[in-house]
Amino acid sequence: MKIKIAEHAGFCFGVKEALEKTKKTIEQNKGKDIKIYTCGPLIHNRTVTGELREQGVVEIESPAEAERGSIVIVRSHGEPERFYQQAKDRELCIVDATCPFVSKIHDLVREASLKGRNVIVVGDATHPEVIGTTGWAGDHCLVIDTLEMAKKIELDHITLVAQTTITEELWKSIADCFMKNKEDVIALHTICNATTERQRSCENLAKESDAMIVIGDPKSANSTKLYEIASKYCEKTHFVDTPADLPLKELAKCDTIGVAAGASTPERIIKEVIATMSEIFTEKELKSQDAAVNTAVEDDEEEEFNMMHEFMEQIDKSLRLPNRGEIVEGEIVQVTSREIVVNLGCKKDGIIPKDELVLEGEQDLNVLYKEGDVIQAKVIKTDDGDGNILLSRKKLEVIEHWDEINDALDNKLVVNAKVVKEVKGGVIAMYKEVSGFIPMSQLSDKFVEKADEFIGKTLPVKVSRVDQKRNKAVFSHKAYLAEEKQKKVQEIWDALSVGDVVEGVVMRFTDYGAFVDIGGLDGLLHISEISWGKLKHPQEALEIGEKVQVKILSMNSEKGKISLGLKQNQPEPWMIIDEKYQIGQVIEGKVVQIKEYGAFVELEPGLDGLVHISEIAHKRVTNIADELTVGQEVQAKILEIDKERRRISLSIKETIEPSLFDEAAETVENAVEAATDAVKEVAETVADKIEEIVEDVKEKIED
Repeated sequence: MKIKIAEHAGFCFGVKEALEKTKKTIEQNKGKDIKIYTCGPLIHNRTVTGELREQGVVEIESPAEAERGSIVIVRSHGEPERFYQQAKDRELCIVDATCPFVSKIHDLVREASLKGRNVIVVGDATHPEVIGTTGWAGDHCLVIDTLEMAKKIELDHITLVAQTTITEELWKSIADCFMKNKEDVIALHTICNATTERQRSCENLAKESDAMIVIGDPKSANSTKLYEIASKYCEKTHFVDTPADLPLKELAKCDTIGVAAGASTPERIIKEVIATMSEIFTEKELKSQDAAVNTAVEDDEEEEFNMMHEFMEQIDKSLRLPNRGEIVEGEIVQVTSREIVVNLGCKKDGIIPKDELVLEGEQDLNVLYKEGDVIQAKVIKTDDGDGNILLSRKKLEVIEHWDEINDALDNKLVVNAKVVKEVKGGVIAMYKEVSGFIPMSQLSDKFVEKADEFIGKTLPVKVSRVDQKRNKAVFSHKAYLAEEKQKKVQEIWDALSVGDVVEGVVMRFTDYGAFVDIGGLDGLLHISEISWGKLKHPQEALEIGEKVQVKILSMNSEKGKISLGLKQNQPEPWMIIDEKYQIGQVIEGKVVQIKEYGAFVELEPGLDGLVHISEIAHKRVTNIADELTVGQEVQAKILEIDKERRRISLSIKETIEPSLFDEAAETVENAVEAATDAVKEVAETVADKIEEIVEDVKEKIED
């Protein structure tokens, strides 16, 4: 198997700059009581943004959410012009990490707008970069992303720019369309050179690969473009975010695997993906060597047999000496600083040299072993050259240790192995007298580039493979960590029950709710379960990092999902309305909705009252928006409380003294209404009279 990496893969210049500025900002403000924010994720990569979040960088939607005097980092995608004014109004310190190529586009569209030209951006209207660009282009700006949309535009005097990550194919088709059919078109090629090179190298690699792996975050525009390109030329193209997404069984069948990565993909993730695939290669290589190894083992066994045969011929059969490899038992007859002499019950004594004993450090043999003790050992040679039988206690214990290793493999047990040295692709770790290999990808549950920090450490490991004939074992510390993590998660699950109230920390927001960490598990606090009132976004009631008491509403262990509630910790407002509100009471509230017939005022979250249009002012009101605005604080008097229908009637005018002008206006209105009614009555009478006269005339004419 060959693994080939695209010539241009991983972080682009703009992303590198943004990360370096962010890391520098974090370092410079360590220990200071200053919060650091980014509006949206700094880059489209969950691993990187997760690490930044752990270092205290908080993601917000707009400068309005940042504390005054704090730091806001402008991500590489850039921000619209209004962003900087909002930041200035809140006295924020700006660290501008906008990609230089994106900043150039901002200058181009702003200049075109000032000249009165129509700006058209080719790209995704929802992408942060495009949102930032249009924010510098004024009112005469359109965003398109297909040739069909371009054909429908009827404007002239166009300045055309591109999102930096779109494909050359899309840009060329739209630019050619405008140049052929429109007057005064300026087409500015603003696709980043790095993007073009990245897409071209991905295409070339896809054409020569059996399978393609595109590494990137699903939200990354340039990564999804690479996937589209690779899919055109390679049928087996896979989009992965982490090594866990790799289809290893399918890849094991391929000879050439190409790897491309988006501009927001860290180098360590690329390396981890490659390392994981390399393990497949190692397995295949080992299998291919099995036949050769078996042949070599058979040759060794034959040679060993011949040597034994020669030895046996040299001694007298009547001596009944033990054979090589046999396990023997005897009594210790002498202990020196260099060896132990053992009586085996035959004409030759057994000798166990110090280096064939399992010792820790410089232990004294005279302390560990005494004359008269019974000891077992393995026969290495039937003659050590001095007429003795050479024995080994170490090799006997190695057999026992291998039994322990095999037992750990069969029963999925954990053993402790000491890392002794680094080798190509991993490290060697010792379990007693058994050496095992730990691949670099199995040293930790995080990416490890160098194994220096593990040398000399004893790690709990799982045994993943044993080949005793070749004296080889493979260990995994990562598997142990994953099992421990799963145990902790399961402990948390077992300790929780529906209805429990637990403390949690708000970790992140979505449009539909907030995710809360409840001691190692994330639960969803849906927006409808945050407050008894209506919320447009969770951030109206919560903050990132805030500690909250939440109630467990439901648990699904199969899907690993927990639903939480916050409002349940407070009584439902209508259940206790009699305790807080009475008819005739004057309350303060906020206007939350305006209709043609009146305005709804929020007394508290979950409790709204209606101010009918006739109860807004002493004068006649025809347009409520002329009198009230949403969000306005008002005083109102409670006219009626209908608990059965859950309705509250309010009056604002009852809290206001009518002015002389209002009284006069009301008098005039009443007079006008009365006069209008009188005129209508006279008109109706006259109409009836005329009708009678007409009927009389008709009768006379007929007569």
